[in-house]
Amino acid sequence: MWVALMSAPYAVNLDLRGLSVLVVGGGPVAARKVSGLLRSGAVVSVVAPTTVPEISEDPDVRWFERPYQRGEIASYRLGITATNDTAVNARVAADADTAGIFVNSADDPDNCSFTLPAVARQGDVQVAISTNGRSPALARWLRRQYERELSAGYDQLLDLLAEVRAETRSLLGTSEIKGWDDALDADLLGLVRSGRIEDARAMLRDSLRLDTIRTEVAS
Repeated sequence: MWVALMSAPYAVNLDLRGLSVLVVGGGPVAARKVSGLLRSGAVVSVVAPTTVPEISEDPDVRWFERPYQRGEIASYRLGITATNDTAVNARVAADADTAGIFVNSADDPDNCSFTLPAVARQGDVQVAISTNGRSPALARWLRRQYERELSAGYDQLLDLLAEVRAETRSLLGTSEIKGWDDALDADLLGLVRSGRIEDARAMLRDSLRLDTIRTEVAS
């Protein structure tokens, strides 16, 4: 059932702020899932007879100290199973399918309607790596490679690009103009990494022709 859905995955970033998410399972893997969900602003409930302290002692987690009950996933917007019981995973997946809820099952792709990529982060910059559920180990390895690359300058580069994008949108009502790629290809990152922020800003604005456009708009 899930194989057809996953044959051509569609990558998205979900805004889970304030949304209810159910995690079935209480071990270390579940704890990692819960931690990521909380960082995303989700309202997290956990169903498991026992849990690790990271879950049971977290005041932001609602823990139901019992096994999963048939159909309860329907009360949530998203579900994640992190158990070593394939029957439980299959039950949750079937209930989720009936209710139209997306569910992920850790290390059990047959019971997933979506997979979770490995994510390398630097501030608001995120690089998601997915193998379509075929090899989490490769995804984690690639994440480590990108984490090393993202460790220098990308957060400052993003701040600069966001600043100039806001200026462009204010001027034109859109930022979809030529010049962004040219500036980035001209080693805008190198200028930022060397601390030459004003030079980087001038290069970017010149690549976008913002001063010329401002004159044309004013005339």
